Amino acid sequence: MIMAAASSSSSSFTVSLVLVCVLLGTSLMAVSTSNLNQDFTITWGDGRAKMLNNGDLLTLSLDKASGSGFQSNNEYLFGKIDMQIKLVSGNSAGTVTAYYLSSKGATWDEIDFEFLGNLSGDPYILHTNVFSQGKGNREQQFYLWFDPTADFHTYSILWNPQRIIFSVDGTPIREFKNLESKGVPFPKNQPMRIYSSLWNADDWATRGGLIKTDWTQAPFTASYRNFNANACVWSSSGSSSCNSNSASSNNNWYAQELDSTSQQRLKWVQNNYMIYNYCTDTKRFPQGFPTECTAITQS
Repeated sequence: MIMAAASSSSSSFTVSLVLVCVLLGTSLMAVSTSNLNQDFTITWGDGRAKMLNNGDLLTLSLDKASGSGFQSNNEYLFGKIDMQIKLVSGNSAGTVTAYYLSSKGATWDEIDFEFLGNLSGDPYILHTNVFSQGKGNREQQFYLWFDPTADFHTYSILWNPQRIIFSVDGTPIREFKNLESKGVPFPKNQPMRIYSSLWNADDWATRGGLIKTDWTQAPFTASYRNFNANACVWSSSGSSSCNSNSASSNNNWYAQELDSTSQQRLKWVQNNYMIYNYCTDTKRFPQGFPTECTAITQS
């Protein structure tokens, strides 16, 4: 009888846990851990970046002498990429934690998360941008609805041939659609690596550079864990790990789009937490907004 009760209780807990995950828009699969040692290489920082806990945790640090950074061992051409990040706590003004995908060359593609530090008690700014064929200037900025320094949160990029979706803890915050039919370049031909760095940008990062980095608070540290990439890995021979029928099997992300619930959540974020949108900046674009801005408005 005790065993039966325990089994019933365990089953109820499992059902409840799954229900909570569904309601929060998260996935049980997303909490599976990876070995960051296998996926990433520390590229600079002279010992300021560290692999810890047998590769379960990676930390970047910044002091007055230098920041630090890492990059992925693989290149990707489309994928669903998740990383849990805990940002610099306390007075992080002047610091930038960058986490992004990028190719190389003069006409590079790039998909950016940048976290702009602030004074203690003031909110971080999440800065996003999309570059295609070397052209960016597509900034959208957000406050977050939680303290990103108190715990780890999942920052995701869904990149498929039709769209790029930025998400935070499973909630979409931005969508950049493929509008090549309107003459807007879209990142689709250049494989990209994942990069991350923690660096000093007090000439612009906090209130336009008015607030400088307080080096008495150094070292500043950002932490990473639970990386997951359901993605097409690009080989050195120029081939993709995804077959021609990538929309099948575990690659549902390849054709994924925002359903009605996700669209509502996206609007909620943009209505309540977006603080800058290049598509509404009339002073910046007095001759008219970029094509993708008007195309989205009309669609």
